[in-house]
Amino acid sequence: QVQLVESGGGLVQAGGSLRLSCIGSERAFSTYAVAWFRQAPGKERDFGAAINWSGGSTDYADSVKGRFTISRDNAKNTVYLQMNSLKPEDTAGYYCAAGIRTSRARHEYAYWGQGTQVTVSS
Repeated sequence: QVQLVESGGGLVQAGGSLRLSCIGSERAFSTYAVAWFRQAPGKERDFGAAINWSGGSTDYADSVKGRFTISRDNAKNTVYLQMNSLKPEDTAGYYCAAGIRTSRARHEYAYWGQGTQVTVSS
């Protein structure tokens, strides 16, 4: 059972940056694909970015491509989401998830964190 803990959320002005972190509790975390999803109030939890176990393959939703970068440091059991050029529409709870392979589908991820809130003011 892998436990995931997100951190790094907060309040930022439009155009600013934040870096989110997702730390896995087990060494096995380094063998999982990891994704970031986000959920705004009253909306579905949507795919944002994913990275495979080695960091050699990434995938981004069109809405964040070119602004967000996902990366990982397996020695630290940590996955990052660098978010630049933030927009008010990026405001959401951000959740990391771990699974066997990269996917844009929520059901492919067996383990989820509790989330961290990102609020972007205009």
